[in-house]
Amino acid sequence: MHNSNHIIKYASDRIVVGLISKNNESAYREEVRRITAWCKANNLSLNINKNKEMVVDFRRSQSGHSPLFIDGSSVEIVKSTKFLGVHLAENLTWSLNTSSISKKAQQHLYFLRRLRKAHLPPPILNMFYRGTIEGIPSSCITTRISRPCSV
Repeated sequence: MHNSNHIIKYASDRIVVGLISKNNESAYREEVRRITAWCKANNLSLNINKNKEMVVDFRRSQSGHSPLFIDGSSVEIVKSTKFLGVHLAENLTWSLNTSSISKKAQQHLYFLRRLRKAHLPPPILNMFYRGTIEGIPSSCITTRISRPCSV
C-alpha cells in the first residue's frame, strides 16, 4: 500500500482514503486496482452499485476529476455518503449529519409524546426515552479513525 493511501475497514465495509497531490492519482487508482484484484483472487465480488466515490477537494481551482472504473464500470461520484451511521459530506461540514440526527430524534420524540398522551406511567416513559432517544445524539461519538498523530 502506498503511504498516501489508508484503508479503513469495519466488518464488510471498507473505505479507501487517498491523498492526491500534484494531480497524481496513480497511487489511489493502483490501490483500488489492487483491492479489485484481491477480491477476484479470493472469489469475492464487488457490487458496483454499492461502490461510491466521494471527492474532497479544497484547491482554489478545482479541475474535473476523472471517473474511477472497476471492472469496466464507472463508479458513481457522490457529494455525501454514510459510513458507520455518520453522514460525511464532500465539504467536511457536520450540517448533513446534524440534520439527520435531529430528524431521527424528532421522529422518536413524537412517539414519546403519544405514549405520554396515553397516560403511561413515568417509569415506562423514561425506559422508552432511554432505550430509543437518549443514544441518538451521541451515536457517532465513538466513531473515529485511530491512527498516530504527528505534529
